[in-house]
Amino acid sequence: MKFNAPLILKLRSERIIQHGAFWVVVLLILAMIYGVGLPGYWSAVRMILIFMPLHMLYFYMIAYVVMPRYLFTGRYFRFFVSLVLCIFLAALCFRLLEILFADPMIYKTIKKQDKTFVWHKLDGTFTEQLLKYTYIINAFEQANFVVWIAVAIKFFKMWYEKQQAALEAELILLKGQLHPHFLFNTLNNLYALTLCQSPRSPSVVIGLSEILRYMLYEANADVVDLKRDVEIVENYIALEKIRYEERLDLNFSIKGMEPGHSIVPLLILPLVENAFKHGTSEKIGDAWINMDLQVRNDTLKFKISNSKPDQPAKPDQEKNHSRIGLANVRKRLEILYPSAHQLRILEEEDIYAVILEINLDKRLKIGEI
Repeated sequence: MKFNAPLILKLRSERIIQHGAFWVVVLLILAMIYGVGLPGYWSAVRMILIFMPLHMLYFYMIAYVVMPRYLFTGRYFRFFVSLVLCIFLAALCFRLLEILFADPMIYKTIKKQDKTFVWHKLDGTFTEQLLKYTYIINAFEQANFVVWIAVAIKFFKMWYEKQQAALEAELILLKGQLHPHFLFNTLNNLYALTLCQSPRSPSVVIGLSEILRYMLYEANADVVDLKRDVEIVENYIALEKIRYEERLDLNFSIKGMEPGHSIVPLLILPLVENAFKHGTSEKIGDAWINMDLQVRNDTLKFKISNSKPDQPAKPDQEKNHSRIGLANVRKRLEILYPSAHQLRILEEEDIYAVILEINLDKRLKIGEI
């Protein structure tokens, strides 16, 4: 397996910058909070810098050692024991830093401002300072406050990344479902032509090859040029027109499509395929399909309507041909254009219509944080 070293270094650099920015923000916020009660904000900054290494060591121990080793592996008793031990050790270290470094620094600053101030008489001996109940409670609060906010952020980020990974996996599954469904239907069409030894069979093979090339290589991108996606739809229509010949009345109008418009691939094609599969192929005699595609102000509106079969499909047949493509499109739209699309289905006695509207500029970019 080959690793992309520049990419790995870039990701590591981004994480270092993110973590560094977080601790700088923590420093500034704490300085603003404690600077009010201390002799100046600079004194607050110096005091917080004394405790910052402890906060950082405590957080990284919990987030990158204790949780991965015990919590994520299901060893909950060891996790609980390790967590309690870390909490007590952090509080103890916090109190020792207060006694040995922070308090003397602050009291010396106060001493410069008030010559009558004597700090050791106020706080007692080392043992009294270490074991005094109020100081112990304060040490627990101060040692854990910042760290557990950081842990909460860590958990939120993990949850978000898990949601993103789940969405990506679902999209891959949905796209994978679309390919064999389309291929199955098109091969059936080719089979029907070869049975009657139609001279148009080679044209179908070439057209199918072009569509499959698009599906396998171009449609793997997050977005494709709208014009290219519509071109594949037109290729598919050309294949179907070979099959149905004169008994199909088909109209396809395109307006407002200009270079620069992008769309998630394979959203329009399943709707067209659905019209042929559940309208034209199930109808005896003449059939019709009308399609209208318009792009206005970065909003795509695609309307497709088709004649319905003379006889309703049998229940088991309706179950087997449950319009997988249409359900697939609906699910992908919900994921990729959650608040920027409308998919309406209109069904009457002899007409079936689908109207799709998409704001092309409001695609949800899966994986970006």
